[in-house]
Amino acid sequence: MTPPHPHGLRFAFGTLSVIPVRVSRWDREAARGGMLCAPLVGVVLGCGAALLALALLFLGAGSLLAAVAAAAVPAALTRGLHLDGLADTADGLGSGKPAEDALRIMKQSDIGPFGVITLVFVLLAQVAALSRLYDGSWARGALATVVAAVAARLALTLAARTGVPAARPEGLGAAVAGVVPVRGAVAVALAVTGAAAAAGALLGTDDLARTALAVLAALAAAELLLRHCTRRFGGITGDVFGGLAETAATTALVVLSLG
Repeated sequence: MTPPHPHGLRFAFGTLSVIPVRVSRWDREAARGGMLCAPLVGVVLGCGAALLALALLFLGAGSLLAAVAAAAVPAALTRGLHLDGLADTADGLGSGKPAEDALRIMKQSDIGPFGVITLVFVLLAQVAALSRLYDGSWARGALATVVAAVAARLALTLAARTGVPAARPEGLGAAVAGVVPVRGAVAVALAVTGAAAAAGALLGTDDLARTALAVLAALAAAELLLRHCTRRFGGITGDVFGGLAETAATTALVVLSLG
């Protein structure tokens, strides 16, 4: 694999985080590089979340507060955009309306009942899983925090692959829809899964298998949601990207907390 292009890195961090990076190019080439680099954003956000969680844990705050911090940091470092996208996607899907009307609902600034309910249960699931992990082992908790953040952004790489259309002619969805060659997306997915498994192997053979399974399960859950949204809305949007990221992260955490 070729090294990430500087414009791709800027695009990734400038659009997927609040890290102050100047995005100088918004063309398809920069978007392609940005989506291929998306898991690197997850590494940075996940490490930041894990560091805060571990600091609280070592100061005696307990596993529950550490889990809340681990879930809150990625939300803060993305201005809550993925969570907002998840809520908007839930409102659009839950409305039962035709694609055009559902997309209009998703663009509204307020959050409807489907969005609120989805946010509550997703955040509860994330905190519950993280709390169990940090309570059992600080190392497994930290690893899960990073793996979930990376898997969330890897889901975006795969969602931006060739053949996945945009639901609207404008917005982030239109900017990144179909920019990543399928081979490139698969290569990144294999590399990330392998790296996650290697990190898990440092904690034991069982953790190697569980970590790899968590990434694969996260991608499978995100893919199911992607296909449903593509059928329902006619393509992807920025909100759908947020929904995919949170779905992948939550699935990874739940799998890692089992056993």
